[in-house]
Amino acid sequence: MKFSDGLGGAALLAVAISTAGLQLIERQSRKNSPIRQESINEMADEIVQYVRGMAVVKSFKQEGVASDGLYRAYHKSKEINIKMERNFAPCDALHRLGLYMGTMAITCITALLALQGEMELYMAIMLIVYSYIMFNTIESANNSLHILEMLDTVAEKLQSIEDAEFIDKDGKDVSINQYDIEFKDVSFGYDSREVLSHISFRIPQNTTTAIVGPSGSGKTTICSLLARFYDAQNGEIQVGGHNVREFTCDSLLKNISMVFQNVYLFHDSIRNNILFGKPDASEEEIIAAAKAARCHDFIMALPDGYNTVVGEGGSTLSGGEKQRISIARAMLKNAPIVILDEATASIDPENEHLIQQAIGNLTHGKTIIVIAHRLATIESADQILVIDEGKVVQRGTHQQLVSQNGLYKRFISIREQAEGWAIG
Repeated sequence: MKFSDGLGGAALLAVAISTAGLQLIERQSRKNSPIRQESINEMADEIVQYVRGMAVVKSFKQEGVASDGLYRAYHKSKEINIKMERNFAPCDALHRLGLYMGTMAITCITALLALQGEMELYMAIMLIVYSYIMFNTIESANNSLHILEMLDTVAEKLQSIEDAEFIDKDGKDVSINQYDIEFKDVSFGYDSREVLSHISFRIPQNTTTAIVGPSGSGKTTICSLLARFYDAQNGEIQVGGHNVREFTCDSLLKNISMVFQNVYLFHDSIRNNILFGKPDASEEEIIAAAKAARCHDFIMALPDGYNTVVGEGGSTLSGGEKQRISIARAMLKNAPIVILDEATASIDPENEHLIQQAIGNLTHGKTIIVIAHRLATIESADQILVIDEGKVVQRGTHQQLVSQNGLYKRFISIREQAEGWAIG
């Protein structure tokens, strides 16, 4: 059998048209896949927000209003997917046209050659079968390419997370035996919004410092910078005479215990939740910490005691019970620096009394930073820092500050009516 120009030309033309379609498909996929992934992320965020706020939505009968954002995200995702398919369809059609035309041309030419006696029948059948196999394989590759391009976009996002630098990449395992804290001309902001502006203060070892100020003034940010959840953009933060940038996060945080207003407990036993403070603690240490945190009695009243599994986020416990377990966790850690961020806010009087006792046991002989809105919590502090618009506007003891005309005195005089204050 001689080489057929018609067969060769048909195969080459089919491959050329198909390849052109594939290149257009690849170009469209690279262009549209990041946009599609972003719409999926937005839709996932809206779903999470809607589910988390379900109780509030239903209590105010605002299902329609609350679902608007969800519907918008779904609609946006739908429009993006429709646009992608519209862009993809012509390219895919060109690709498939080349394949189908090539298959038909090879079949017709081969049949004609066989009828004219220029090709053996078995060879004609073999060429037709092979052409179908070859072009079907190319078509399958096209389908895989479209999916792989979308997966590549996801993989790039995952790789960017893996390649992210650790905040403590230059840190060392620093040990300290002094626990004073100093902020030197520290500034910090999120994106273009400045939260802290050139603040400076010192907290001596084994003293209590209360931080007060309006909501959004930067109180919690101070604690986050101290724990190195973020790095200050200007200035220096020292713990025990060492810049926090010198520490690894582990070596810094082993010196700090934190108790937050919004306590998170894991979907696990109470014992394991307390053990987060010290994973190798003995049973005796766990019970001692629970007793000191005033939560041993209610734990023992539960059906399985310390083996009782709490719901996700501690949903099966009251706010006061969760708070006392978090204090037991911090007590078990026994860190020399303790940060209390609104630890007694939104707690009923009975639980507040127990929590205040637990906090007293936790903070004895330690360096304390307390963000609180209750006067009883802050008036006994060794030092009070008044923060407003990211700056330290007043400092001193309770008696010193109430004798001055300033923000603190105004807060004291209107604390029961001032809705804008969240001191702590």
